[in-house]
Amino acid sequence: MSQFRDNLRVYLAPEQLIPALTSLRDQSGFQLLEVGGVDYLGYPRRDPAKPRFEVHYVLLNPDTHERVILKVGVSEPDPSVPSAVPLWQGANWMEREIFDMYGIRFENHPDLRRILMPEEFAAYPLRKDYPLRGRGERHNFPRLTRNES
Repeated sequence: MSQFRDNLRVYLAPEQLIPALTSLRDQSGFQLLEVGGVDYLGYPRRDPAKPRFEVHYVLLNPDTHERVILKVGVSEPDPSVPSAVPLWQGANWMEREIFDMYGIRFENHPDLRRILMPEEFAAYPLRKDYPLRGRGERHNFPRLTRNES
């Protein structure tokens, strides 16, 4: 039996996210464990009226071992959610990774720039519409020899 079976999952609008995170942190002692992203483009049996992307926040109360998962749906053309960095500095790099891989912007993030891909890379590799073999961008990457790396 999974220890995560009874996690509470809450779906929120983007404008509800920061008040919910603040309340869970300040009033109940929850800490941020993870921020992740999902692209549901073409997902079987998914309602096409639902947002294409989802950002999830996994929180843990270290005293009670309860977990809460907050989910926020966002859609194109400009998917964005408020940044959790003002509440937890640990969200910084997780949000940057989601931005880099999915193109989801985090409003009021202190340093939202690419973290895995080169700055000049124009695409978002974890989006479902990104080709499996890429778009030929790698020929533009600078070649480094072992001595240079």
